[in-house]
Amino acid sequence: MSDPMAPDARTEVVVDGHRVVTYSYGTGEEVVFLLNGGPGLPCDYLRDPHLRLVGEGYRVVTYDQLGCGASDKPDDKTLWDIGRYVEEVETVRTALGLGRIHLLGHSWGGWLSIEYALKYQDNLKTLILENTCGDMPHLQTELNRLREALGPETVAMMQRHEAQGTLDHPEYEAAVTILNYRHVCRLDEWPAAVNRSLDDWNMDVYGTMQGPNEFLYTGNLKDWQRLDQMTGIRTPCLITTGLHDELGPPCAMRMLQALPDARIHVFKNSSHMPFHEEPEAYFAVLGAFLAENR
Repeated sequence: MSDPMAPDARTEVVVDGHRVVTYSYGTGEEVVFLLNGGPGLPCDYLRDPHLRLVGEGYRVVTYDQLGCGASDKPDDKTLWDIGRYVEEVETVRTALGLGRIHLLGHSWGGWLSIEYALKYQDNLKTLILENTCGDMPHLQTELNRLREALGPETVAMMQRHEAQGTLDHPEYEAAVTILNYRHVCRLDEWPAAVNRSLDDWNMDVYGTMQGPNEFLYTGNLKDWQRLDQMTGIRTPCLITTGLHDELGPPCAMRMLQALPDARIHVFKNSSHMPFHEEPEAYFAVLGAFLAENR
């Protein structure tokens, strides 16, 4: 019996002397190129739900970014840099001959998509920024607000463990778990594709670029901000977020105000993964935007 998740083409592309593994589904002329979150996560959690676009005539292409999944995992922290990942995206697009693409970036993939659009927007038909932001310092204030909802004693406990470096303490991990179920995925049972990605998370990449968890930013992206430059992105853009998202409507609104040609949709029953939490509503919105810009 054939595997419904098996790609039509699995291609290895050499980037900076390292091998990244790409996956292509469908034969449509319109290419939706997926950039997943993380960083350091395999693409499964984003790729699998979006394969339904193949049935609507799109070609869906994604890849395991360097450092994760089936791609090479070099032990060199200088590689974990957003500028290098931008060139990786362009190398993959060129190597696969994709032409102009619909670029869909989720979470960290959204930051990467913004950086890519600032340099290579002529290669884009549309830009889809999902559950992401354009201003990391502002995001950190939002994350602090979400943490504060746990109560002052819990916040003080978390701050104590962060100061002492005891992030593996059970009470700290329990607080992060509560936040994850409130603001990352609100489903009682997380989908298999999400768990596959999480089980193969390269925390070296994640820790270097972002931090130890979703609610504490200490990596080389903590001061990243591109709202001022985003005014030069003329590509039609769809911004999506969840009402309960860790990167929620306040983050999305700042991007909407910066981009010249953008629209926004807030999924009221979702947090960070509307494509898993509200798939029918999500794909109706995404499908309409793509169809309008074919």
